[in-house]
Amino acid sequence: MRKAPLRRKREPTIALINIVFLMLVFFLVAGTLAPPLDPSLSLVKTRDLEGRPPPDALIIHSDGTLSFRGADQSDAETYVQSLSDDARAVVRILPDRDLPAATLVAVGRALSRGGAGQVMIITERGLQ
Repeated sequence: MRKAPLRRKREPTIALINIVFLMLVFFLVAGTLAPPLDPSLSLVKTRDLEGRPPPDALIIHSDGTLSFRGADQSDAETYVQSLSDDARAVVRILPDRDLPAATLVAVGRALSRGGAGQVMIITERGLQ
């Protein structure tokens, strides 16, 4: 009579997962992701700087009116056409916080129609 072959029990994968997890934790703690900064280095602090809009930005007020350097602008297309070719490459706009999004999109499209290569929106965080 032949004996039935013994079945081997499968190795539990939980032990393998635990080992991999412990190795991961070890390498995260032991390894450095970036070299440390020189302790004598003092970084520049910009927290106290006053954020100011760039002087070449078209300001869009909450009611949709446009102004550039304090002068009212009739419309966005006329504004772009009054710029030099270099200034038309990148047109910066500074919208009011309360400006409706539909108005902002409409002004952006009008700037593109007028010949603006790229329209950049300046936000509060960008000024900080």
